Parts: sequence; C-alpha cells; structure tokens
Amino acid sequence: MSHLIFSLSLLAVFLHSCTLTLGQNPASAPAPSGPTNITKILEKAGQFTTFIRLLRTTQAGDQINTQLNNSKQGMTVFAPTDNAFSSLKAGTLNSLSSQQQVQLVQFHVLPSFISVSQFQTVSNPLRTQAGDTSPGDFPLNVTTSGNQVNVSTGIVDATVGNTIYTDGELAVYQVDKVLQPLSIFASPSPATAPAPATPETSNLKKKSPAALSPSSGSDDTPADKSGADSVNGVAVLGIGAFCFAFWL
Repeated sequence: MSHLIFSLSLLAVFLHSCTLTLGQNPASAPAPSGPTNITKILEKAGQFTTFIRLLRTTQAGDQINTQLNNSKQGMTVFAPTDNAFSSLKAGTLNSLSSQQQVQLVQFHVLPSFISVSQFQTVSNPLRTQAGDTSPGDFPLNVTTSGNQVNVSTGIVDATVGNTIYTDGELAVYQVDKVLQPLSIFASPSPATAPAPATPETSNLKKKSPAALSPSSGSDDTPADKSGADSVNGVAVLGIGAFCFAFWL
C-alpha cells in the first residue's frame, strides 16, 4: 500500500510540473516552420501590417526570401511599426511611384547579416539594397550609444528597438520611424536668384538719353566742328579766285 501511495505521489508531481511548463509564455515568438519567410516572421511579431503590405505589393519580400534560402550571404531588415507609418504625412505612400515604393522597402534592407554588437564597428555609410550610398542618394548611417543603436538617413533619425528575429543569417530589428532616403524625400533645391547688377550696369541705366547723344558734348562734337570749318575755308578760297579772275 505504501508503495502504491508513493507511486501516485510521484505521478502527481510529474503532471503538475508538465502543467507549469506548458503554461509559461516564451520570451519571443518562435520562428515559423519551413524555409525562412520574412513576411511570416513579421506576422507572428504583430504591429507590422503596413510594412508587410509593402513587402508584398513591391515583391521585395519574395526577393528577400529567395536570397535567404539560396545563399549564405545573410541579410538585415529594419522593420518600421504601424505607428511609424502613421506618423508620416497623409498620402505619403500613395504619392510614391511604383519604383519609389520598391526603393523605399529596399532601403530598409542590408545585404548582409549584422548583429546588435556588430553595429558598433560597422563603417558608415551602410550599403542597402536600394543601391548608391553617395550623398543625396541612399546613404544610411548607424551610431551607437551603449546598447542603443540609432539609424540616420539624412532626413530622419530612427532608434532600433527590439530584435524581432535572428538566426545568424537573418536579423530583423524593429525601428520607430520609417527610414526615408534622401533620393526620394529630400526637398528640391530652391531656384537660383538672379545675379545682382554690377556698378557699370547700374551707371549705364542711370544715364539719360541726352547724355548719350552727339549734341550733348560728347567726343564726336569736335570732329563735326572741324568739318564745318573746312567747308567754310573752301568757300572763301572760291570767292577769292572769282574776284581775281573778274579783275583781270
């Protein structure tokens, strides 16, 4: 009888332990089964509806999945939350062309795996899937302060929040703002102002028409006077010759 009671007690302890283990919440959402899929990872995490929609409409999500499952290059994704998209000016996404929407999504993707600790040693600017890192195009800079990681685009400064997913090949980080590249969101340069008038131009404009006419005492006046004197001299000589002939 005592042996039976002891066995039942052990069984009760075992069942209680199993109940406690199953009732505990995991620290983070488990990765979806099967090949790596960026949209499924974000769906499990929640609060990324807008970014998921962009990944699907631009087909950038399929490109990420294909690259992850067919190479060992690795990738890093900065995922803006729905609140981050809500902070954009109304109609911002709809005002972008199809190409610009693709570039916007690609700007949130780095073509290599970067862990949180590696952000402290990376070289700026980081190259994204959007392409050129030249000023005015798609530069992305990362700064760290302790454990905090900040991402700057030249237009916005975002903070990296939670690590949504990491497996050594793919890292997905939550960011609190949409990363806006200069190439798409920079304000156009103001029109060039006309050059100021030079002193010479101003003086010419100030002169009156009379000052530019020959009768105003310009350099042409002496030449006209000498011509008149020559005509008068010829006339005097002609009269003198006529009188001399008449006298003879």
